[in-house]
Amino acid sequence: SGGHYRPPHCFARYKSAILVAYRNQEKYLRHLLYYIHPFLQRQQLSYTVYLIQQVGTGSFNRAKLLNVGVREAMKDEEWDCLVLHDIDLVPENDYNLYICDEYYPKHMASAMDKFQYTLPYKSFFGGVSALTPEHYMKMNGFPNTYWGDGGEFDDIATRIHLAGMKIVRTSPHLGRYRVMDYNEETEIQEPWRRPPSRHNTRKTWKTDGMNTLQFRLLSRTKHPLYTKITVD
Repeated sequence: SGGHYRPPHCFARYKSAILVAYRNQEKYLRHLLYYIHPFLQRQQLSYTVYLIQQVGTGSFNRAKLLNVGVREAMKDEEWDCLVLHDIDLVPENDYNLYICDEYYPKHMASAMDKFQYTLPYKSFFGGVSALTPEHYMKMNGFPNTYWGDGGEFDDIATRIHLAGMKIVRTSPHLGRYRVMDYNEETEIQEPWRRPPSRHNTRKTWKTDGMNTLQFRLLSRTKHPLYTKITVD
């Protein structure tokens, strides 16, 4: 219920919140839930899957939705780890543990099939990442001002460094992910390009993030495999 699980026969050493930004991606959601629950249960984690849904027809704002998810998830539990998860990625290796690094933010999707299992560029922080609540607040969360796709991952990587931390990565043989793609038109893959940065992160990171987060909570409902948080 609500996407929450605790191992029945042992005490879980780690508590992880799985946060997924969402808008009208039913096929991806079903696919992810089908794989992610058995995967996390085999790791004997205590966890909850949160779906943070944006209403309306405006541009999608993944980064801000994840800020909302962190704010709401922390009301439920003292989570050890916040796992920020793209809806279209499925992990391929059970030993890719959904727990945080003690010292630094961890990039988990270090080898995606659409990039031939290599990083598209050195500072890439997209796909799946794991941060402790302390890491997240230290870097003031994610920017709230990225409407539409692309660019925020570079902002986040820069924030991590500006906050005096560094990115650690899951080794590529563990951090392997398959990208689900239901769009027939995208069969011809163009070389992936780094999105242009539209923000001066050095100037804005302290004034655009968790400390300036504003949203309207419309509903919070428990579904059989996830908790859905709907916001405007």
